[in-house]
Amino acid sequence: MTDLLTALALMVALEGMLYALFPGGMQAMMRVAAAQPPATLRLAGLLAATVGVLLTWWIRG
Repeated sequence: MTDLLTALALMVALEGMLYALFPGGMQAMMRVAAAQPPATLRLAGLLAATVGVLLTWWIRG
């Protein structure tokens, strides 16, 4: 459980750094994402989740 909470905290920190360093770029990316159909966002989310799980499985062995 500690690993999960640590991973979530790191995710929040990294996302916060992106907003702090590139606010205009993040706004532009949000506009692009908002223009996408839900099916495209769903597929992108599923692919990202799958890659994340596979990377975690590979790293943790």
